[in-house]
Amino acid sequence: MNMEVIGTYAGLVWNALNDVESHSLPSKKIKRVTKLKDKELYAAIGWLGREGKLDIAEIEGDIVLSLVK
Repeated sequence: MNMEVIGTYAGLVWNALNDVESHSLPSKKIKRVTKLKDKELYAAIGWLGREGKLDIAEIEGDIVLSLVK
């Protein structure tokens, strides 16, 4: 996995979040929408988190990702 590929994964996650009105989804839903594997999703979360584009919370045992407004 290289930086270009991780950037592509990050774009998939960002688009999935941007496409819903709340701009927020549980990680399990993002995995279904993007078809990313765990390690690919986590790399994308790291990328977007480092760029300051994500809020990350744990709600009822699931990681919930939201776009920073």
